[in-house]
Amino acid sequence: MILSALLTSVGINLALSLLYFALYSILRKQPGNVEVYAPRSVAEGKSRQDGGSDFNLERLLPSANWLKRAWQPSEDELLSKSGLDAVVFMRIFIFSMRVFAFASVIGIFVLLPVNYMGNQLEFDFIGLQNSTLESFTISNVNDGSNRLWIHFCAVYVFTVFVCCLLYFEYSYISSKRLAFFYSSKPEPQQFTILVRGVPVPSGTSVGHNVESFFTEHYPSTYLSHCVVHRTSKLKTLINDADKLYKKLVRLKSSQGEERFKRAGFMGLTGRRVDLVDHYERKLEDAEVNVRTEQSSIAVKEVRAAFVSFKTRLGAAIASSIRQGVNPTEWVTEPAPHPQDVYWPFFSASFTKRWICSILVFGAFIILTILFLVPVLIVQGLTHLDQLEFYFPFLKSILRITFVSRIVTGYLPSLILQGFLYFVPPIMIMLSSIQGYIAMSQIEKSACIKVLFFTIWNIYFANVLSGSALYRANILLEPKEIPALLAVAVPGQATFFIAYVVTSGWTGTCSELIQLKRLLLSSIRGIFGRNSRDDFEVPSIPYHSEIPGILFFSLLGATYFFLAPLILPFLVVFYCLAYIIYRNQLLNVYSPAFETGGKFWPIVHGSTIFSLVLMHVVAIGIFGLKELPLASSLMIPLPILTLIFNNYCLRRFLPAFKDYSAESLIRKDKDDENDPTISTFFAELENAYRDPALDIQYSRTDERINTPLLA
Repeated sequence: MILSALLTSVGINLALSLLYFALYSILRKQPGNVEVYAPRSVAEGKSRQDGGSDFNLERLLPSANWLKRAWQPSEDELLSKSGLDAVVFMRIFIFSMRVFAFASVIGIFVLLPVNYMGNQLEFDFIGLQNSTLESFTISNVNDGSNRLWIHFCAVYVFTVFVCCLLYFEYSYISSKRLAFFYSSKPEPQQFTILVRGVPVPSGTSVGHNVESFFTEHYPSTYLSHCVVHRTSKLKTLINDADKLYKKLVRLKSSQGEERFKRAGFMGLTGRRVDLVDHYERKLEDAEVNVRTEQSSIAVKEVRAAFVSFKTRLGAAIASSIRQGVNPTEWVTEPAPHPQDVYWPFFSASFTKRWICSILVFGAFIILTILFLVPVLIVQGLTHLDQLEFYFPFLKSILRITFVSRIVTGYLPSLILQGFLYFVPPIMIMLSSIQGYIAMSQIEKSACIKVLFFTIWNIYFANVLSGSALYRANILLEPKEIPALLAVAVPGQATFFIAYVVTSGWTGTCSELIQLKRLLLSSIRGIFGRNSRDDFEVPSIPYHSEIPGILFFSLLGATYFFLAPLILPFLVVFYCLAYIIYRNQLLNVYSPAFETGGKFWPIVHGSTIFSLVLMHVVAIGIFGLKELPLASSLMIPLPILTLIFNNYCLRRFLPAFKDYSAESLIRKDKDDENDPTISTFFAELENAYRDPALDIQYSRTDERINTPLLA
């Protein structure tokens, strides 16, 4: 890619980012958009959905006062408002800004001039344009040059700096996690475990066996249990009844002939009826079906139960040891928060969950392989000579300067970003059928899948398809492969710079607009529907946001010494993302669950992987650059990094898996002085009761004035 193509891409994305900022500052001030840009305030009763209707010129002018409000809240305020997961999420940006601000100083002021002063590319490729960005990469440093020792030292310094920061962050977040636990009120999940694979002899029930087992083996700490039931059919009936109720509410609030339509398909067939009476009769039938299903649900038990204990220590002991001789029976694990429970998969047996895990793994591999197709298409767009060869009729268009810059600089990363948009929802779907019992576990699993998928398909597939596969004829001459890789692998940094400004800058700024929610709100307004019926505060999709952040960190680490020109673009991205997501966490997103910062080990592991990958690339590059001593001296670095990682895992990771006995006993002793603990234990017995079993109906004939489901 030439410099002008990159500048075109940067210019387009910078303009789009500024446009998003301006649009957001205007749209957020419109009273009708308060449910889109401040749903948390609406839910907390601080703002009204209708807002004022008086015209105000200030609403039509862009402003930046929201930036100050997003910057001001402290970390403790963010913790109290959005939880520890939100704090950890923002610490990822802080950590990355520190890393790449330091890397930018070395890369831009030291490595970049050294790369540009070389002339190796002039010997390797006669007639290479001076405006190509490869001139700023390590490929331009002369083979065997002593200047390569500067890159060698930079890799060592960068690694030490990142490891020190990693240790500090791991220690800091571990202490925050413990302090968060100590300051928390008694929560149901702290006293409860999930038991699966409950053996049920003939003539007995799941509930009877659970009570007998834990009364016998945990007589001093066992408190109560709640058996899980199959409620999928009941939930379907309830959803159907809820939809009928909402239709009935809208019809009763409407006027005129809209009430009188044909009862058949899409209102086009069947006899003409009063839809209010028609839906009331259907609603009555739906209520009867729901009550009938509720009355029969007692016999639809799943061989699983939530078991609660009188102390946190008792629950921790019961969940950490094997209960039965048969490892597939009496399987225990910590229970999630009642609102975090993912109910649909409880009916799955051990065998079914095992089979589903295998099928999910196979589906993930197939999806990863199939995604290579758009990657190859994108790489083809970055090389005009390939496009002209395969599509000669486009030759005259592609020769237009502006078109060629758009095609090679902006279009590839945009297309790739479009394909990636569908990956997180697919990974959530795959994770949801693996047998996880909590939405937080599903999201964490999907986060790991998306991260692996992104690293393989965006990094490795692009590097390989842009180098070895791009010049497949070189493979017939193995002697040329090392020389090709020494130039082509660093050369892919130009594509990744364009990817950072497209996916990073523009993609992050588009987060402000909340386009999907804005369109839905506008459609409701056009059709006159009351948006309060479907209003809900969204939760931040960690499974899609965290992998994107970590992937940019991988790009920055691996290309730190290869092509340092990417570093300032990454710093800009992290600064933008930091302020934007602070604003979103304070105004838009509400936590759907709380893991206590368990996403941080994923961040730590990804960073270690990025460092080791950088070391492996450095070993190869120094060898190909005819500096074998530097290549040999680089070998201990990944080994030392992995030793450091092992120490961190042993030092900090156990604190993220479970709490120590010392911490649990301390909290249990604090409960002795808590006057509300008896009330909490009384409510704990029904805390894990399936919500579908507690649905109650209005008995009044005036359903329009009372909710169907209470």
